[in-house]
Amino acid sequence: MRKPAFINYEPVPLRFGTSGLRGNVTDMTDLEVYINTLGYLRCLAAAGAPNSTGAVALAGDLRPSTQRIMRAAARAIAAAGLRPEHLGPLPTPALTYYAMSRHLPGVMVTGSHIPFSMNGIKYVKPAGEVLKADEPGILAAVAEARAAEYAKTAGQTIFTAAGELKPAEQQALPPAEAAAAERYARRYLDVFPPGALKGMNVLYYQHSAVGRDLLPSVIERLGCRVDRAGRSEAFIAIDTEDITAAQLETLQALLNAESEKHGVEYDALISTDGDSDRPLVCGLERGTVKFFNGDLLGAVVAEYLKAGVAAVPVSANSAVAAHLAHLGIETISTRIGSPYVIQAMQEAAPRCPGKAIVSWEANGGFLTGTDLTINGRTLTALPTRDALLPILAVLAAARQHNAALPALFSRLPKRYGKAGLLDNFPPETGG
Repeated sequence: MRKPAFINYEPVPLRFGTSGLRGNVTDMTDLEVYINTLGYLRCLAAAGAPNSTGAVALAGDLRPSTQRIMRAAARAIAAAGLRPEHLGPLPTPALTYYAMSRHLPGVMVTGSHIPFSMNGIKYVKPAGEVLKADEPGILAAVAEARAAEYAKTAGQTIFTAAGELKPAEQQALPPAEAAAAERYARRYLDVFPPGALKGMNVLYYQHSAVGRDLLPSVIERLGCRVDRAGRSEAFIAIDTEDITAAQLETLQALLNAESEKHGVEYDALISTDGDSDRPLVCGLERGTVKFFNGDLLGAVVAEYLKAGVAAVPVSANSAVAAHLAHLGIETISTRIGSPYVIQAMQEAAPRCPGKAIVSWEANGGFLTGTDLTINGRTLTALPTRDALLPILAVLAAARQHNAALPALFSRLPKRYGKAGLLDNFPPETGG
C-alpha cells in the first residue's frame, strides 16, 4: 500500500511472529501501533466478542519504549469507543489471566526476551491468546484501518509527519490499577498452602524483568526465604531458551557474592525473561550453578501436577517423551509456538475428559489447558505461557521429595541437548 502523503518516512508494517507482533522500535511508530490496535479491536467487535464493561486491559514490560507504545495503544482503544484499563508494568501471564477472568480484550506491550532496540504487542481475546486461525481476520481489519488512516490529509490525521501523535493528541495513561497483580498472586496463593516452601532458600535474580517484584513476593509468601539481587534499571535481554556460558558465569558470580553476604546456602537461583512468562531455574551442584532447560523443567512440573496429556513442540528433548511415557502421560507433538500448543490442548480436551491437559515450550513457559487440582484446591486453566507456576511447582516437588534440584532432575532419562539461535537470519530464507 502506498504510504500516506502526510508522513516523511517509509512505514514498515508490523507482522505476526510465533506469538504476537514484533518489530524494531524505530518501525513501531505511534501511527503503526494505533493502526494495528484499532484494527484488532474492530476485528473483535465484528466477531461479536463480548465486552460488557467497555474496557480493554492494557499493560507493558520495562523496556524504554514501552510507555510510549502503550500511550499510542491507549489512543487506539479510545478511538474504538472503549476505555483503556491501565494495569501498569505487569507480567504477560498476569495480564492474560486478568483479561480472561474478566472477559476483556487485552493489549500487552512487550518484546519478551529480545533486545531493547525491539519491542512488540501481544493481543489477548476475552477467551485467551490470539491463535493462528485468528490472524487472517485481524490482518484484514488492520488493512482496512490502515487504508482509512492513510487516506487522510495532514490536517485530518492525528499524527505528525514522523508518525508520532500530535502534541494535542498525546494523553497520559490513567493511573495504574493494582488489581491485576494481586489477582495473579492470589491465583497461586489460594492453591499452595502458606508453608508450602518453608525451609527453602532462593536467590531471585531481578535484572530488568517486569515480574521482578511480584514473583519473588509470591514465593516468599509461601514460606520460602527469598533474597533479591541484580536489579537493573537498564534493560537486560535474557532468552531462557539460549542461556550462554557468559550468562551462567554472571549468575555464578551473583550467587557466590550473595551466599557469602548472607551466609546462606541456596536451594535455587530463579529468574525470568523480560515479560516474566518464561522461567529461568537453576539448582546448585557442589556449589556450581546448574541451569535446567525448559524441556526438562516442563517434564518435572507435569509429573508434579499429575498431568494426563502434554502437548509439546517437535523440538522437545527426547527425554520428555520417554519420561512422560514412563508416567503414563500422553504426549502430543506440535509445531513450535504457543498458538500451536494451545490449539493441541483445545483439540485434546473433548477426547480426554477428566484428564489434566498441559503444555510447555523449550523456553520453559508452561501452559494449562484444563483446571488442575493442587493440594485439593482448583487452579483454573491458563492457556498462555506462564513462569510462576513452573517455578512454584519445581520448588514444591523438590521439597516433596526432600531432594536438591539436581537430584530431582537426575530422575529423568539421560540426554544431551543444547538450544541456540542464529542471529539476523533472513525470514525469506526459512520460508
